[in-house]
Amino acid sequence: MISGPSGVGKSSIIDLLGRRRTFRFSVSATTRPPRPGERHGVDYLFVDRAEFEALVAADELLEWAEFGGNLYGTPRRPVQTWLEEGEDVLLDIEIDGARQIRVTFPTALFVFIAPPGLEELRRRLEGRGDTSESEIRIRLERARRDLAAAPEVFDALVVNRELERAVDLVDALIGSDGRVDHADTR
Repeated sequence: MISGPSGVGKSSIIDLLGRRRTFRFSVSATTRPPRPGERHGVDYLFVDRAEFEALVAADELLEWAEFGGNLYGTPRRPVQTWLEEGEDVLLDIEIDGARQIRVTFPTALFVFIAPPGLEELRRRLEGRGDTSESEIRIRLERARRDLAAAPEVFDALVVNRELERAVDLVDALIGSDGRVDHADTR
C-alpha cells in the first residue's frame, strides 16, 4: 500500500517499480472527471456519484473517501481474487483509505511517500499545469495534515527527493519485512 500527498510522485514510483517487480495494481474508482490522457479502467474507473454510492451500499469497496469534492475507492473483488491466487497487490490510496485498509489487512506493508518539503510539493503541483491555485492550497493543507498523521498509520516513510532513489527504497522495503521506522532519499 502506497500513499502520500497529491503531486509527491506516487504514480511515477509505481510505474518504475512495475518495471522491477511483478504485482497487480488495484485501479481505484473515482467520481472525478478524467485528466487529459487518462483512460477508464487503466488510470481509474471513472463513475458518476450514483454509481459510486451504489458500490458503497453493496459493500463492493475495501475503502473509500472523499477528497476535493470527489469520491475515491478501492474495488473489493479484484483485490480479494488476486490475494487468493497468491499474487502481490499494490494499492495507491490516500491516508483515510489506508486507515480503513489497515483494519482489513493489518499485516500489509504501508509506505508513505513524502515530499522533501511543502515548497517543493507546491512546485510539483504547479508544474502539472492542471491544478488551480485554490486546489493547490487545499492540497498543501491536506499534505500538512497527512504528514503529521503518517507515523501513526504507516510502517515506513520514503522522502521522494530523487525519483530513482525513492524507487530503490520502496523496492527494498517490499523485499524486506517492511517494518522500518523511516527511509529517506538523502
